[in-house]
Amino acid sequence: MRLHAIEGNQQRLDGGAMYGNAPRDLWKSWSPPDERNRITLACRALLVETDDGRRLLFETGIGNFFDDKLKERFGVTPPEHVLLANLQKIGIGHEQIDAVVLSHLHFDHAGGLVEMVDGTPRLLFPKARFYVGRTQWARARQPHPRDKASYIPAINDLLERSGRLTLVADDGRPDLSPLVTFSFSHGHTPGLLLSTLHLPSGPLVFVSDLIPAAPWVRTAITMGYDRFPEQLIDEKRALLEDLVARNGALFFTHDPEVVAARLIRDPKGQITAQPIALATLV
Repeated sequence: MRLHAIEGNQQRLDGGAMYGNAPRDLWKSWSPPDERNRITLACRALLVETDDGRRLLFETGIGNFFDDKLKERFGVTPPEHVLLANLQKIGIGHEQIDAVVLSHLHFDHAGGLVEMVDGTPRLLFPKARFYVGRTQWARARQPHPRDKASYIPAINDLLERSGRLTLVADDGRPDLSPLVTFSFSHGHTPGLLLSTLHLPSGPLVFVSDLIPAAPWVRTAITMGYDRFPEQLIDEKRALLEDLVARNGALFFTHDPEVVAARLIRDPKGQITAQPIALATLV
């Protein structure tokens, strides 16, 4: 088995929105803001090449489907579809991906599913099955006004018309087990899919926006984008305690520097993230 961190397009979002009710004087050392108070965020995917020859891609990043105005608003760089270019660098075309697992369908996690052709989005990954939680799919199809802008209806339509959409039921039992099993979080968005890879070194969780980057391992730190922050804190605490007990690790999609981290307790007993290389996990 091989694990690859595949960088996609980066984005820059308002630091205050990303850190919720944490004061700027606290978070500015973790995520230095620019002159517009925006912080840099990766949109990173995880590619797993299995021993039996499958290629599983966890998320697709933001891609480059936005028009110039929205690219400027969300600080999307560079202009090309970086995820596709970085897959090609390791000799893999999007046509060779067997499964795409989408934690949720917000545009910075699902936008890389498409490329723009003459102003029209075209669905990539022509042979892949697309995995989305059933509850998240319902949310994406009928979003609340508070998060409606986070979803792109055209992408949802393309997924539905593909005939390759797998909706993961609430019991989380996928046909990707035993290598990958699913569980759910609801604090960021209803039905966010957490993917656990069962590796010889311990579990690796693609944690998505439950813990978008290393600074958010701190229990009380949440995002302004989270629908239910108190529930998210409870979900985060339970996951972190479980992973510490099982020598587990996290894969970060939004951390611009830290790809993955082992969870350990510091001398004060607090759970902290210790950066590790993916290669050490297999």
